[in-house]
Amino acid sequence: MDTKLKKVKKEFFCQNVVKVAPNLLGKILVRKFDNRTINRYKITEVEAYRGTEDLACHASKGRTARTEIMFHEGGVIYVYLIYGMYWMLNIVTGSENDASAILIRGLEGISGPGRVGKALQLDKSLYGENLSSSERIWIEDSDEKVTIHASPRIGIQYAGEPWISKPWRYFISD
Repeated sequence: MDTKLKKVKKEFFCQNVVKVAPNLLGKILVRKFDNRTINRYKITEVEAYRGTEDLACHASKGRTARTEIMFHEGGVIYVYLIYGMYWMLNIVTGSENDASAILIRGLEGISGPGRVGKALQLDKSLYGENLSSSERIWIEDSDEKVTIHASPRIGIQYAGEPWISKPWRYFISD
């Protein structure tokens, strides 16, 4: 993989979540681990969550200690723990107080957001990490052309319609 790719600029993340989400596909997520090893992963699957109006979005419950970072300007990381064992990686998008984020559901060779978190060795210390300035995690552009597919998001039946039918899960096929 080309190691001379450029970091995605903050402005990219400051757009509407349903514009940013499909455009993340094919980009490269880079993780520098504590042992200084650097791994690069192609982003293959994401889901968009659009602010306080979206009943599937954590921000729909309002501003809390857990969701505070979602109300910041795009380009920062929102991580949270589920089932007491899996850290979920989300990228905040939009302008301040927009409260939208993109869940990273898959990377090349890694399917499922829990597995993504485990492979990236995520923890609470990444909450609020700035993707533009971080030395631990960032996203790089890619010249690869990918075919993008859309479908309803997974596991959000609790949100009801119209949220469960929104085609805000984006993925690329092999």
